[in-house]
Amino acid sequence: MVTAKYHYADINFSICTQNFGLKNNKMEKFYEETLYKLETAIYELEIEGHCSICKIEAVIHLIIECLSKVKEYVLNRGFKNIDEEVHFFKHQKPAIVSKLIYYNAVYKIETKKPNGTKLAKEYLNRELKKLKKFFDNNLEFYKYYRTNNSFIDDKLFIRGKHDIKLSLDTIYFETDHRFSTSHDYKVAKIIANDQIQVYIEDQLNNNIQKKPPNSFALNWTESKTALTELIYALHSAGAFGNTDIIAIAKTFESTFNISLGDFYHTFMELKARKINRTKFLDSLRDALIKKMDEEDEI
Repeated sequence: MVTAKYHYADINFSICTQNFGLKNNKMEKFYEETLYKLETAIYELEIEGHCSICKIEAVIHLIIECLSKVKEYVLNRGFKNIDEEVHFFKHQKPAIVSKLIYYNAVYKIETKKPNGTKLAKEYLNRELKKLKKFFDNNLEFYKYYRTNNSFIDDKLFIRGKHDIKLSLDTIYFETDHRFSTSHDYKVAKIIANDQIQVYIEDQLNNNIQKKPPNSFALNWTESKTALTELIYALHSAGAFGNTDIIAIAKTFESTFNISLGDFYHTFMELKARKINRTKFLDSLRDALIKKMDEEDEI
């Protein structure tokens, strides 16, 4: 077994500039820095050309270490108000935990997948059915979360406020209630399952292909919010036919070496803008028109 080569805290980084709709504060700054370091460390591992199973083990180790640091910070500092607590357990903690669920699922899939094309396909289809079963069993919560509802957030994302009538998972009663609410894990599961579904479908469709030796690596240098705005615009216009938004997002992540995290929530923030809700698209239009005008003058 190969142990993790990196510790997430050892990676050099610049403070991530994306914000989650809250005013700058110590919690927000700590979280942004921590998440950015984790994603950078994961990226550093993933670009190495070694055994994929070993890399997954190392990534899982990094995420567990990161969660431990976040838990220590939260227990020592606490939250300044209810809004900050809800935001953490509804969006921030699930963004990290979802990575753990995803990589652990991929690890299990890769270590248990049988040899042979037919057997492997049967196995992967059974895994897809498990995801569908979770979706069917939690349909109402899916609707609540994905439509950015908040009317019962005080019961779902505040510690010690659980309601047994809200279909609680058994795992909640086994967790540390100082660092858990009744539904933060379920949010993480939703985020992870979307990613697991794309991973399995890629395996089934043989879409995981190596780039040709002379291919060029492209890195997205704009913000994650800008890319999310572009992806939703292309999806809304049907630029890729009936392709699911998740598949489009994962393709962009892979192509441009970026992790979008919870892009559903980012889109909700775009919708909530009071002015200029298509800021990035407008800037693209202006830049193109400017270039055309400049070339007309030549």
